[in-house]
Amino acid sequence: MKNHTKVTQFFLEGFEGHLGLQLGLSLLFTLLYTATLMGNLGMIAIITVDAHLHSPMYFFLKNLSLLDICYSSVITPKAMLTFATGNKVISYNGCATQMFFFSLFGTTECFFLAVMAYDRFVAICNPLLYKVIMSKKTCTLLVAVSYFFGFLNCCTQTGLTFSLSYCEPGEINQFFCDVPAVMKASCSDTFVNEIVLLAVCGLIIIVTFTIVLISYGYIVATILNIPSVEGKRKAFSTCTSHIMAVSLFFGTAFFMYGQPGAISSPNQGKVVSVFYTIVIPMMNPLIYSLRNKEVKAALKRHLTKMIFLH
Repeated sequence: MKNHTKVTQFFLEGFEGHLGLQLGLSLLFTLLYTATLMGNLGMIAIITVDAHLHSPMYFFLKNLSLLDICYSSVITPKAMLTFATGNKVISYNGCATQMFFFSLFGTTECFFLAVMAYDRFVAICNPLLYKVIMSKKTCTLLVAVSYFFGFLNCCTQTGLTFSLSYCEPGEINQFFCDVPAVMKASCSDTFVNEIVLLAVCGLIIIVTFTIVLISYGYIVATILNIPSVEGKRKAFSTCTSHIMAVSLFFGTAFFMYGQPGAISSPNQGKVVSVFYTIVIPMMNPLIYSLRNKEVKAALKRHLTKMIFLH
């Protein structure tokens, strides 16, 4: 190991291809990122200004939109520049910083989705106590706890990954500093790190997804006991957006971090990474706005006001 030259920077290999493909990817990432910012900032704005949306569900949705902006912003701007300029270099500290914040926001989103499932459980299964149970203090605490677990995981993953030795040429077979890809670029034995990655990320996915499943188990049972068809439809409509978001996020997260092949399939991982780092943060506001009558009504109210003011 001492005969190797330690790296001070890494090279993000990204996607192989000619200049036209790289410029096309830069344009695609730019369009997706712009849509992500507009959609999530729009969601934050409409929830903030519309009094009808000042409820726990929309408090969590507002925080999810903020999280999606941060989550995507850690990766996408750097990827856009890499594809556009061909400069694949990222500093050692820059790579560690990117990994830290990406792990922080990604893990926090896992817990956020579990918290939002619990919120729907309380709203449908205990509607009379909903405002008491989901008080402002409780909602703030649940958001803080989500970030706390995100912080624990990002410290663990980043600390362990950068405790490894990295030698020249320092090539990372990914378009950003993701844990499995950076780990594979190490010239140290990574067995312990791989086990920790699988155990910790697997545990996070299992725990949060179990909370979601249990919550929706009770929700489905409660909905089935509602006598009217209209009542069942209305109750279920409040959950469909969240179910779609959960399915997309946990499906890709499990593929990347929750199964043993995560380290050994970097090429497949690149394609999936595009989906969960860029596409999902862009889709979340679309899912929640297009499938939510209250959000659509709020948008209509404020658009009408703007038109009449002009």
